[in-house]
Amino acid sequence: MADLDRNLPTDQSEITWRESVPVSARFDDPYYSLENGLAETRHVFLAGNDLPARFSDGFHIAELGFGTGLNLLTAALAWRESGTAGRLHFTSFELYRLPPDVSQAAHRAFPELTDLAAELTPLWDGATSLTLDWLNVTIIEGDARETLPLWRAKADAWFLDGFSPARNPELWEPPLLTTVAQHTNTQGTCATYSAAGAVRRALDTAGFDVTRIPGYGRKRHMTRGVLR
Repeated sequence: MADLDRNLPTDQSEITWRESVPVSARFDDPYYSLENGLAETRHVFLAGNDLPARFSDGFHIAELGFGTGLNLLTAALAWRESGTAGRLHFTSFELYRLPPDVSQAAHRAFPELTDLAAELTPLWDGATSLTLDWLNVTIIEGDARETLPLWRAKADAWFLDGFSPARNPELWEPPLLTTVAQHTNTQGTCATYSAAGAVRRALDTAGFDVTRIPGYGRKRHMTRGVLR
């Protein structure tokens, strides 16, 4: 952790660190698994949405909670490694953007993402959109309860990655999850590390067929859904 500490800004009152994992002081919750964030993302959000098997030109991933950008990097790497022709679309809804220093310090814990993280540098520097010949990224800043209803697109897969429902209930409210369903293509999917009963019930009410499946690491269960 010493190398990371030297590169962190000195005024990050909203961020603390547990070894190489950033932790939100606001929500008292880590941005991803303390065990292995990359492995967690692959298990929960890729496998939970049957990716990369479902990839096709124009496939659209949306997420609640951009965080460090780890989910984006993981999905983009999977797209590139899959050899899928065309362009991946990735839209993220985020209220609290992290400073560049924090995101970049977090990325250094995952050497296999280094080249890709460098390619997407404008996003860590605060850009809200980036278009490459194989990837289109949009970050919609603000409260998702206000911004998502205004979104005119639909996603094929959702990464529901807010902080835990107990600490960040706003991103798990039934009306917001209903809006998620309304912005999901037919037979689209969602996945989350959370297996909370209230989350599963809200997704079911919203229109998803919900399944509780094995979680990552020490989490016994997680949730996936398929839009009815």
